[in-house]
Amino acid sequence: MGAVQYGTSKVFSKIVPHCDAQALRQDIHQVMAPFSKTGKDVVMVVDRSGIHRAHQLDATLDHYPGTFRFHCFPAHCGHHLNPIEGFWRVMKDTIGAGRCFADLHLFYQRTRQVLMAHQERPIYAFHW
Repeated sequence: MGAVQYGTSKVFSKIVPHCDAQALRQDIHQVMAPFSKTGKDVVMVVDRSGIHRAHQLDATLDHYPGTFRFHCFPAHCGHHLNPIEGFWRVMKDTIGAGRCFADLHLFYQRTRQVLMAHQERPIYAFHW
């Protein structure tokens, strides 16, 4: 899962076994931990996938009234509006899309290695 902070282009990411509403709820809390102290509103710009519209998120969204909200991209907007999509493409190419790993642990290690290498790299430095 990942998010990009506009302005600084810092990428927030974490490796999860599967992406579902519960994982997104935890991700929202993780993103809000540093930003809730700033007094600024947080707008998470998301695509229209089902996970971003799940009713299981209601309680989490209600936990941050007036300080956190989703803003949905238009359908099929592409990576030129949604920078995290371009980042995922770079991740897949770097990790080796279609490559087989001996086990899940090796895949996790490679993914973590690539994420750590790109952690401080601004999103606008990627070419897609």
